Amino acid sequence: MNRDEPQSFFQDWRLYLILFCMALCVGAIVWRVSTLQILERDFLQGEGDARTIRTVPIAAHRGIITDRNGEPLAVSTPVKSIWVNPQEIAGEPQSITLLAEALNLNSEVLINTIKNNSSREFLYVKRRLPPLEAELILAMDIDGVYTQQEYQRYYPQGEVTAHLVGISNVDDVGQEGLELTYDEWLRGVPGLRQVMKDPRGHIIEELNTIQTAQPGKNLELSIDFRLQNLAYRELKAEFIKRRAKSASIVVLDVDTGEVLAMANQPSYNPHNKDTMTDFSVLRNRAVTDVFEPGSTVKAFTIAAALETGLFQPDTVIDTTPGWMMIGRDEVKDIFNYGVLDVGRVITKSSNIGASKIALEIGAEPIRNMLERVGFGQPTGTGFPGERVGILRNPGRWSRIEVATLAYGYGLSTSALQLAQAYAVLADSGMKKPVSLLKLTAEELAAQTRTSVISKIINSQVVAMLETVVDSNRGGSAVEANVPFYTVAGKTGTAHVVGEFGYEENLHNSLFVGMAPASNPEVVVVVVINEPKGDEHYGGQVAAPVFSKVVAGAMRILNIAPDIVKGNDLVELTSL
Repeated sequence: MNRDEPQSFFQDWRLYLILFCMALCVGAIVWRVSTLQILERDFLQGEGDARTIRTVPIAAHRGIITDRNGEPLAVSTPVKSIWVNPQEIAGEPQSITLLAEALNLNSEVLINTIKNNSSREFLYVKRRLPPLEAELILAMDIDGVYTQQEYQRYYPQGEVTAHLVGISNVDDVGQEGLELTYDEWLRGVPGLRQVMKDPRGHIIEELNTIQTAQPGKNLELSIDFRLQNLAYRELKAEFIKRRAKSASIVVLDVDTGEVLAMANQPSYNPHNKDTMTDFSVLRNRAVTDVFEPGSTVKAFTIAAALETGLFQPDTVIDTTPGWMMIGRDEVKDIFNYGVLDVGRVITKSSNIGASKIALEIGAEPIRNMLERVGFGQPTGTGFPGERVGILRNPGRWSRIEVATLAYGYGLSTSALQLAQAYAVLADSGMKKPVSLLKLTAEELAAQTRTSVISKIINSQVVAMLETVVDSNRGGSAVEANVPFYTVAGKTGTAHVVGEFGYEENLHNSLFVGMAPASNPEVVVVVVINEPKGDEHYGGQVAAPVFSKVVAGAMRILNIAPDIVKGNDLVELTSL
């Protein structure tokens, strides 16, 4: 046997083995390619598209909030936010530092934040930049840095309407005020679109819109910004002058129940939310804060007394000597008013007169009257955080509790609730809902109106309230007078409850009134909480604000004067 034959066979076997392996490889490749092209084609095509064709959201802008005349109070403006893909940029500290410097951010903090989120594909760096500024950042051409279209809320009237309108957060979701109440109404529905991106994530082609963005619905408020601005300005001036703890004002349309103005002090700038440290300034105190209304309640005490038939406007009440004891408790007036008729109990704001009336008729008629005009009940505005106050059931009240109820202690109310109650007196005893939105003609026609005080008794009480501002009849609030217009109203001065009971030197000063008294168009409530200084009575502190706001309201609303004499007519013509 030839010795070369085994060697030749071995060589052939190796060749065949190599060829066989190569055939297997080719077969595996062919099989894999066939599998990819036939069995997994749709899956792979989708994966490829996912890396080049992306579905991105289309931002929807929030609805506009306006006053009753179309004046914008809250609008949404387009902005852009800077975001990064940590998976692309986490390993580039120099690029991150460059980005941080351009955005005025701490580079070390940003590097650590991106590093800690390196497994994510999306991370906001800075939101709500002006579009031009965002484009300059994008022009730096840093890998992994992108922009996203968003909308930012802007409040043209700033702090003047802040408590009523409220604010939204960075995600454009309502957080306070009517922004929160009507968030679902105002919020738009984002859309979707398909785009083609290059490997660096830049959009190179718009493909199609899957879903069109739907903007939020607009909201038209009942307030008149001209009147709102006036009320805010006058309230702020008095708040500063009196160094008060807080203050509120409400202007209500008598015919419709619409709120024409609502303001508070202290207020805040809705564009500087990051600097807010005292969140109490966010409260709309006219709705959320309650207080004992003091002598403003006496109008309803007298109305309840007249309803019983036990008292008439000219019924005489002896308030001598200016104080009286009920058990161990003292009730007193500022002065000894002597003998008063029922009407002058209102004029002089006599606590003794009101107490004697209450003790004669009992607490039930007074409480019933207060409940009918709206005390202890929600106003129906739906404003977040609204408080209804306290109106206790009579039960087994003590004599002193009955007496103090007559002049506004032992119950609590809000400024808006007090305005609604006096709107009943201003509208011949008719109660209607309160609205923070402008009402349509159809809504006004369908509005529920209930007669809760007879017209005769109502007119008698309003006539008594007119004497409060009449200097010739010794009224307690002559500073509430408005030139050329009749006014009817009532002062209130209530001690503030402290840690150990009523504070002797802390008061809330109130005035609530209507004008023109001959045919009331507006009701205005002014509350100054804890004014400092020598003056603290409602007629001294709150009444002047009422006078200035009503004088402006008569002009703004074009309401004709109801006090015009010969000389006055000449003066009016010259204005």
